[in-house]
Amino acid sequence: MAIPSNWQLTRPVSPDQWQAYYQLRWQVLRAPWQQPQGSEQDELEAQAHHFMLTDSHGTVQAVGRLHQRDETSGQIRYMAVAESARGKGAGSRVLRTLEQQAVCLGLQQLYLNAREQAVGFYQQQGYRQIGQAEPLFGIAHLKMVKNLCLTGSSADFQRWQQQLTDTWQQTIPLSQYMQLQISSFNGYQLSCTAPLAPNINLHQTMFAGSIYTLATLTGWGMLYMQLRAMGLHGAQVLAHADIRYLRPVGSAPEARCELLGCIGDLQPLAQGKKVRQQIRVGIYCQQQCCAEFSGQYVVIPEPPRQN
Repeated sequence: MAIPSNWQLTRPVSPDQWQAYYQLRWQVLRAPWQQPQGSEQDELEAQAHHFMLTDSHGTVQAVGRLHQRDETSGQIRYMAVAESARGKGAGSRVLRTLEQQAVCLGLQQLYLNAREQAVGFYQQQGYRQIGQAEPLFGIAHLKMVKNLCLTGSSADFQRWQQQLTDTWQQTIPLSQYMQLQISSFNGYQLSCTAPLAPNINLHQTMFAGSIYTLATLTGWGMLYMQLRAMGLHGAQVLAHADIRYLRPVGSAPEARCELLGCIGDLQPLAQGKKVRQQIRVGIYCQQQCCAEFSGQYVVIPEPPRQN
């Protein structure tokens, strides 16, 4: 079951909105453990970023908060979903918005303390365990982290872009015919373009196969960048993919893949284990999303290369 389209994600602004926002926090996170109202707030409220998901009647169904820990990292806290909204993706929606806010702030990592029963949810969102946190009200918590940006210098990013371009041209001839190019890469997002002329169909719009290939190679490219940043190597293959064509592409498109849209731990590759990652790519034309791609990529271990 998905979130209804008329539910809205907003920031609390009015006194009534703030009251409803904190009320849900208290009901879900404090009341079941006999904690008083007010215990759902702390000294960082004024400097934090708050978001809430409301239904068509204006009732708050999910909330979450982000505060900045230092120049490069942030902390997610007070994630709460009303019982009536659970299983609909409400928590995921709020979490994605908090993550996007963190990217806008230029943060590179997000931390959170998850209750044991919520660890699976956060793992599905790309978080990994890094240790034990202090228990709260007798409930065990685990520390978790998610990288928002790849580690590397500007020189590293330039070198990896050239290596990726060379790999495409040498191993995937179709990329040359399509005139695929990297338009930008900053550690947070990889963007690729292909001119319309060599990829046009009889309707004078981009051929669906070219759209699919552009998305596939952009996702493959972001996976390639991650492996470079982690010092890992492996054979990358696309195992499964889905694409939704939303509108015709009538001019040069841009494929965008954010690190946020890459879910799956690659670290086991260092122990010689096969890894999987689900990657989302959007195809944009004149700032409108024309296609949405989701692919499951597999990386098969191979011997380290000599640099």
